[in-house]
Amino acid sequence: MRHPSSATGAGLAPELTVLRLARPYLRRLVGAGLLAAATEFAGLALMATATWLLMTAAGQPPLDRLTVAIVAVRALAVGRGVLRYTERLAGHDAVLRLVTDVRARVFGTLAARRGAPPRSGDALSRLVSDVEAVQDLLLRVLVPATAAGLVGLLAVGLTALVSPPAALVLAAGLLVAGLVLPALATLLTRRAAAEVAPLRGALATDAVDLTHGAADLAAFGATRDALDAAGHRARRLARLERRLAALGFAVDAAGVLVAGLTAGAVVLVALGAGVDGVLVGVLAVGTLAAVEIALALVGAARQWTGLRSGLARIAQLLEAAPGPGPAADRAAPARPADPAEGAATAGPREAAVAPAVRFDGVTVRYRPGAPAALDGFDLDLPPGSRTAVVGPSGAGKSTLAAVLTGAVRPDHGRVTLSGRDVSAYPPDELPGLVGGLLAEAYVFHATVRENVLLGRPGADEGALAAATTAAGLTDWVRAQPDGWDTVVGEEGGQLSGGQRQRLALARALLAAPGVLVLDEPTEGLDPVAADEVLAATLAATPAWHSVLLITHRLSGLAALDEILVLDAGRVVQRGRHTELVSTPGWYREQWVLQQAAEHGYLALSP
Repeated sequence: MRHPSSATGAGLAPELTVLRLARPYLRRLVGAGLLAAATEFAGLALMATATWLLMTAAGQPPLDRLTVAIVAVRALAVGRGVLRYTERLAGHDAVLRLVTDVRARVFGTLAARRGAPPRSGDALSRLVSDVEAVQDLLLRVLVPATAAGLVGLLAVGLTALVSPPAALVLAAGLLVAGLVLPALATLLTRRAAAEVAPLRGALATDAVDLTHGAADLAAFGATRDALDAAGHRARRLARLERRLAALGFAVDAAGVLVAGLTAGAVVLVALGAGVDGVLVGVLAVGTLAAVEIALALVGAARQWTGLRSGLARIAQLLEAAPGPGPAADRAAPARPADPAEGAATAGPREAAVAPAVRFDGVTVRYRPGAPAALDGFDLDLPPGSRTAVVGPSGAGKSTLAAVLTGAVRPDHGRVTLSGRDVSAYPPDELPGLVGGLLAEAYVFHATVRENVLLGRPGADEGALAAATTAAGLTDWVRAQPDGWDTVVGEEGGQLSGGQRQRLALARALLAAPGVLVLDEPTEGLDPVAADEVLAATLAATPAWHSVLLITHRLSGLAALDEILVLDAGRVVQRGRHTELVSTPGWYREQWVLQQAAEHGYLALSP
């Protein structure tokens, strides 16, 4: 496995990739760095001036000799606070602007991925903790390093005016504190720090899985395993952070020792050179202050080491983000004035004929010794076919979809697309062949437009409107004050179940894979709306594409080529709708029950 920091190349590649986005804010960042240097120098000058004032005042000189020093101490004390506030204001203004840009680009790249959507915990980690690594790189690494370097040069120069030999000793101490110790801290913590960001991302995923997926984990008896895995990662992260804290303490202790030794050496050299006693005291205190400022580079080095993994993850996404140009323009089409505008002229997406799908003796068990979710399942889906899979809950319908899309691998048997095993396809290629609306469609906390465009980021407004029209979402979008820019909330929390389902269906239709898999596409819709949406969906799917419809609802299936009745992972009936309703069995029984229930619903509807 590659080191995370090497994912985008060696050296400073992740940092340079991120910092390229900082060019528009370069003046603000340079200003923040200069203000930070001025703040640190004001602190250094305050310590030196106060020391001179106290040592001189001990000899009880005339007051007018101390007046300038008294005023300088007050001015430096006030000025240091003002400079610190201004530096923080300028630095955070520039960095927050940059972070906003980075977060938008990361979101856009995650949304543009043609593969399976990111797990919500991983997306959260990338959009929050990894993006915050960019902020920390600037505020906690580059700005303090710039300030420490400038102040160190000034301190050595001013010391040279008093005693050149003492200046050489100070320079040596600053080099040890500002270069040797940071390099040592990086060397000691690099390996452990590289594991921290991925572990934090994994723990974020665990937290989401254990909360939002609690019911599914319980259904499959996997709660204990999931808790154990999360606990193991949490303990590993705690051990790493304890190790990093211990190493940091050791390096900080070495820094204190370096500061004391440097100050002592400066005092000895200055006394040997015949420097006045008061100035020797000023040099000693100034040396301690200067080395302390240089020791900030140790913290910056530790921060940088800990940030590299997150920066590498961000850099990978930023390098994949669409840049300016025609492709980017197509990825963000102009907003139509009306959701239905252009729908009539939007043609089907250009695509190759769907691959021939074959299930050959597929068996899936989620736990050893448990009943098979699919048991020796066989099925052929020729290009352009329309097939439905129905059956009672727990019959294996969703498992069938998961196997076809590559999310679950069979224990026995194989699934092929035009003779090639599904597992042999690259992750970025398979969704273009097989995809659609699965049981748990991911919905971002974003606008309607952005969520639908997850299906095909380069789609124009005509294709976008056509997909939402077929999904029955057009009227709802038109009724919203913000239209396409309506924010749907976290995981679609601002939508009803039916609206969320229509949005996910529109995304699947816009993606237009060769084999469109629809798992309960009309869930949450009333009978009339469900029939309309199903008919529109089948009509909107190109004739050369295949459709695999997984549903518990039997109405609207008369137009399909074949219907399979699945029970306990096996096919117990198959045929067309007219054949199955005239044959005793599960299908006819459910048809009668559902028709009676739906007629009763329609009779009671206003």
